[in-house]
Amino acid sequence: MADKKLADLSEQMRKIDIAMLSTHAENGNIAGRPMSNNGEVDYDGTSYYFTNENTHTVGEIEADPKVSLAFMGQQGFSVAVEGQAKLSRDKAQMKEHWSPDLDQWFKDGIDTPDIVMIQVSATRVHYWDGGDEGEIKL
Repeated sequence: MADKKLADLSEQMRKIDIAMLSTHAENGNIAGRPMSNNGEVDYDGTSYYFTNENTHTVGEIEADPKVSLAFMGQQGFSVAVEGQAKLSRDKAQMKEHWSPDLDQWFKDGIDTPDIVMIQVSATRVHYWDGGDEGEIKL
């Protein structure tokens, strides 16, 4: 097993544009959807994503905040995150985590009607990097 630290993973995760966010659907199935991964931030075990209030994602997180994230990078690098999601509608918090790249989905930025920020706090991070793999518990 490899012995990577969270800072090592953060550097590699910057190169990954999309993360798959999985939630528990109402019917008990697992529901996944792509979310933009902000490569400008240092991953410290907490991720932030933006969506609209009226999505299945928001309802599913309200019903069960246990989620997972999957990141697939180059040359066999991938990360699986288990964590707890929280929803925020606070514009000041959103502003702290906003990236101009998000303007393509939210034309009015954080003032887009019904925008919601999803905060995922990792409890476990498992990674694979070529032949190496490891786990970080937070």
